[in-house]
Amino acid sequence: QVQLVQSGGGLVQPGGSLRLSCAASGFTFSSNAMSWYRQTPGKERELVAVITGGGSTNYVDSVKGRFIISRDNSKNTVYLQMNSLKPEDTAVYYCHAVPLIGLLRYDYWGQGTQVTVSS
Repeated sequence: QVQLVQSGGGLVQPGGSLRLSCAASGFTFSSNAMSWYRQTPGKERELVAVITGGGSTNYVDSVKGRFIISRDNSKNTVYLQMNSLKPEDTAVYYCHAVPLIGLLRYDYWGQGTQVTVSS
C-alpha cells in the first residue's frame, strides 16, 4: 500500500535551517509529482512547494528564495530544505502525493511534522 513517512522538523531559531524528508513507497515514485503543504490552527492547508517527476519546481511566493524542494528517485524520497526560517513559517508540514494507481489517482498524505520557529 502507499505510504508517505516523514522525518525532520522541530524547533529552530529565526534565521535557522531545517530539512524535512518524506520517504514514499507503494507507487512508482519517479513518475509522480510530490509536494509539501503546511497548516496552522484555524487555517486551510497551504501548498508550499511542488516538484514534478522531471524535477521542475514551483513555490508559494512567501518561501521563494528560502526553501528548496528536491527529490532522490533512487531513495524514493522528497526533501524540503528550509533556510532563513521565520516565525510565520511555524506550522505542521505535510508531504503529499497523488499517484496513479491503476487507472485512478488517489490522494495520500504524510503523517505531518511540526516546525516551530521561535527564539
